[in-house]
Amino acid sequence: MQSKISRRALVKGSIAAGALLPAFSLLGNLGRAAALPALDPNDPTAKALGFVSDTTKVDAATNPTHKPTQKCGVCAQFQGKTGDASGGCNIFTGKSVPQNGWCKVWAQKPGP
Repeated sequence: MQSKISRRALVKGSIAAGALLPAFSLLGNLGRAAALPALDPNDPTAKALGFVSDTTKVDAATNPTHKPTQKCGVCAQFQGKTGDASGGCNIFTGKSVPQNGWCKVWAQKPGP
């Protein structure tokens, strides 16, 4: 009562498993994104880029091009979803930034 597995079935199964592995990896990353530690404003990179956790506290004399509408939540580097209180940032890898934060690398998120 042995069942034989054909070489074709084995190859098909291997290809399907190989295609699913990246998808499972992406799902695992979603859970980790929510657990990112908050960026410390005293972090050397944050200080160098003028990061503040509240865009209303940006020093206008130091950053004359800053506008009050510039916030992490609408920045192209922000990885969170619209409405999230905080989210990951492409600039500060492994850290989360508040939606109302700001830094010198701010760039408008492209429209839909």
